[in-house]
Amino acid sequence: MDTKVKTVDYSSKEYFDKMTAYWRAANYISVGQLYLKDNPLLERPLKSEDVKPHPIGHWGTIAGQNFIYTHLNRVINKYDLNMFYIEGPGHGGQVMVSNSYLDGSYSEIYPRVSQDKEGMKNLFTQFSWPGGVASHASAQTPGSIHEGGELGYALSHATGAILDNPEVIAAVVTGDGETETGPLAASWFSNTFINPITDGAILPIVHMNGFKISNPTILSRKSDEDLDKYFSGMGWKPFFVEGDDPEKLNPEMAKVLDEAIEDIKAIQKHARETGDTTMPHWPVIIFRSPKGWTGPKSWNGEPIEGSFRAHQIPIPVDAEDMEHADSLAGWLKSYHPEELFDENGKLIPELAALPPKGEQRMAANPITNGGIDPKPLVLPDYRKYALDNKEHGKQIKQDMIVWSDYLRDLIKLNPHNFRIFGPDETMSNRLYSLFEVTNRQWLEPIKEPADQYLAPAGRIIDSQLSEHQAEGFNEGYTLTGRHGLFTSYEAFLRVVDSMLTQHFKWIRKAHEEPWHKAYPSLNVVSTSTSFQQDHNGYTHQDPGILTHMAEKKAEYIREYLPADANSLLAISPKLFSSQNTVNVLITSKQPRPQFYSIDEATVLANSGLKRIDWASNDDGVEPDVVIAAAGTEPNMESLAAINLLHDAFPDLKIRFINVVDLLKLRSPEIDPRGLSDAEFNSYFTTDKPILFAYHGFEGLIRDIFFTRPNRNVLIHGYREEGDITTPFDMRVLNELDRYHLAKDVIQHVPAYAEKAAAFVQKMDDTLQYHHDFIRANGDDIPEVQEWTWKPIK
Repeated sequence: MDTKVKTVDYSSKEYFDKMTAYWRAANYISVGQLYLKDNPLLERPLKSEDVKPHPIGHWGTIAGQNFIYTHLNRVINKYDLNMFYIEGPGHGGQVMVSNSYLDGSYSEIYPRVSQDKEGMKNLFTQFSWPGGVASHASAQTPGSIHEGGELGYALSHATGAILDNPEVIAAVVTGDGETETGPLAASWFSNTFINPITDGAILPIVHMNGFKISNPTILSRKSDEDLDKYFSGMGWKPFFVEGDDPEKLNPEMAKVLDEAIEDIKAIQKHARETGDTTMPHWPVIIFRSPKGWTGPKSWNGEPIEGSFRAHQIPIPVDAEDMEHADSLAGWLKSYHPEELFDENGKLIPELAALPPKGEQRMAANPITNGGIDPKPLVLPDYRKYALDNKEHGKQIKQDMIVWSDYLRDLIKLNPHNFRIFGPDETMSNRLYSLFEVTNRQWLEPIKEPADQYLAPAGRIIDSQLSEHQAEGFNEGYTLTGRHGLFTSYEAFLRVVDSMLTQHFKWIRKAHEEPWHKAYPSLNVVSTSTSFQQDHNGYTHQDPGILTHMAEKKAEYIREYLPADANSLLAISPKLFSSQNTVNVLITSKQPRPQFYSIDEATVLANSGLKRIDWASNDDGVEPDVVIAAAGTEPNMESLAAINLLHDAFPDLKIRFINVVDLLKLRSPEIDPRGLSDAEFNSYFTTDKPILFAYHGFEGLIRDIFFTRPNRNVLIHGYREEGDITTPFDMRVLNELDRYHLAKDVIQHVPAYAEKAAAFVQKMDDTLQYHHDFIRANGDDIPEVQEWTWKPIK
C-alpha cells in the first residue's frame, strides 16, 4: 500500500486554476444573492417569480474581496495559520456569507441554508430580504466581529482582537473609501501597540478599487511611489498587486501573500527568540482591482466595471421589470455555474477541497464567536479597599485614586485577559496605582527620562490621542472574549457614541442568535465630568452620553452613577462580571467628601438606590418632600441643601434617596430590570413633591417619571450652562447647587409656602454674595469650601 501523503503544490497552475474556479463560485453566489429568489442554478430561463421585487445590496467591492478571501484560504492551508477575516468595506455582506457557505460553516450554523439546490435558493432569498440577512457583515454572519454599517474601525477592532493572542493573524480588508475616514486614518498607528512577542499580527489589505458611491477615492489616485512613502513613513512595509486578469494575478497575489506571511512569521520568530521588541515594519498589501470586477462592463453607453456605477445594483432588473433579464442571466452564466456545482447544487469535490477545514475556516474560527479561550475575571474583594466613612462626609478622597488600587489588583489577578484603554488620560484620570504593576504598551522608541511608564509590553494602551482607537481596541478585545475598560473625558465620549451604538446593536443581535456565545460587557468610564470642568470650561462639558445610551434597547444598557469611592468599589463586580451589556460608569476624579459606608454602598449597588437613613427624618411618617440624587455632585449638593433646609425648617420631613443604578428607575414596561409601581412609590410616594438632582440632561429623568403615578418632580440637572469658572460656580450656573435646590424645595411644599419668602431671599442673597466673591477672589466662598455634613438627627 502506498502510504505517502501527497503534497500540495500551492503555486502550481493546476492549483491556481482551481482557485479561479472557486472564486467564480463565490462571485456567482454573491450575484445570486443580489437578484434571485428562485431558479438558483439557472436551469430554465429567468422568470419574474425568480427575481426579487426590490434587489438591494452592493456589488462594487464583492469580486475583489472574494479574490482576497480565496487567496487567504490558500495561505491558511500552506502555512497552517490561525487567521480570521475582518471586512472593512461597508456593504459587501455577500463576501463573508458566500465564502462561509462554500466552506460549509454557514450551513452548519443555519441548516436551512444547506449546501444543495434548496439551500442555495434559501441563501439567495434571505439576502436583503424581510426577516433575512443584512447587506453588510453583522452579528448573524459567521466569522465576523466587525459591523459593516459604520466605516473606519476595522484596523482598531483587529488590533484589539490580536492583543494577547500571539498565534492569531487578523486579515483586515479596508476599502479605499474607508481609508478616507478619520478613525481609519488614525488606525494606521496601531502598529505602535502590537508586541511581536505577546500579541498576534494584523495583515491590512487595502482593497483599492478606485471609487466610492459616486466619487473617486483619494488614495487610488496616488502613485505607488507616493503610497509607498505614505505607508512606509507610518512604519509599514507595503506590497503592491494590481490587475484584472486572474490568470496573471493569481501567482502575483500568491507571491505577495507568501512574502507577507513569511515576514510576519520572521518578525515574530526573531522577537520571541531574542526578546527584541524593536517596532517592526509589518506588511501591508495594496490590492488594485476594478470596482465591479467581473460584472457588466458597461450599461447604456456608460462604464460600469471600473467606475462608481458598479457600487450598488449594476443592471436594472426586478420582478416587475424583466426587460433586461437576459443581461442578468448572461452575467450569471459568465461564471459557468454548471462547471462549479453538481446537479443537486453542491460544490464539486475538487473545489470543496480547497478551503481550510474545521476551525481553520475563517468563518469558524472560535475567536470570532466569543474568543479562543474565554475566562471570567478573577475579582479582588472590593471591601478590602473600602474607606471608613463612619462620620459621613468628613473624609476627603478622590474616588478614582481609591479605585485605582482595586484596578491595580485586578490586573495582578488577570495578567493576560484584562486591559485598560484610553486617549492619553490614565494619569489625568488619577488611576495612579496602575503604574505600580504595569506600563503603557508602546513599541516606538522610548526616551527616558522625558518619557514615563512606557514599555514594549503593558496592560494599558493610552498613548494615542484618539478616542476612536481606544474604544475600537476595547471593542475588539471584548468581542474576542477578554475584558476591558475604556476611560475618557465625559464630553469626548460623544466622539465615539456612534461606536457604542454599533456595539450595542452587535451584542443585541448576537444575543438573539442561539449559536453565539456571550460577550464580556463593554465597560466605558466617563470622568472629568461636566461639573468638574472648571478650568477647561464650556467646551469640555457634555453629559449627553447618558441620554444617548439610555435610548437603546434597555436589556443591554447599564448606567451607574456612584456618589463616592465606596459606591464605586461596590459597583465594580457588576461591571467586571456582567455579559452582553454596555456599562456606562460616571465617576469623579476630584477631591470629594466620602459619605457612604461599604455596607450602604453594597446595598446601593445591588438595589440600585437606597433611602439614606442618616440624611432622612421621615421615620414612620410620610415625608413632606423627597430629595433624590444621582451622581457625585448632585449627591453632595443635595445633602448640603438638606442641611440648609433642616436648619431653617427643623420640622420639615425629608426623605433622601441616593440613586446609583439610574435605569432601574424606569418602568418594567420599558426596562425589564425596572422597579414596579409599588416599589417605585415606596421610595418616591404617590403625590409628594420630588426634587431630583441629576448629573445629566434633565429630559431623561422627565422621561422616567412620565410613566409613574407621581409626576410632581422638580428636576435639576445639566442645563447647558458653562464657563471658565470655579468648581462650585459650575453647579450654580446650572442651578444644581445647594442654594437653588433648597429654595426650589421649600417653594413647592405647600405647608411651608408662607414661610418660604425669607428663606428664598436668604438663598438669593447668598448666591449674589457667591457671584461677587468669586470674581473678586477667584475661589469659592468659604461657606462652600468649608462645608461638612451636619447630622440632622
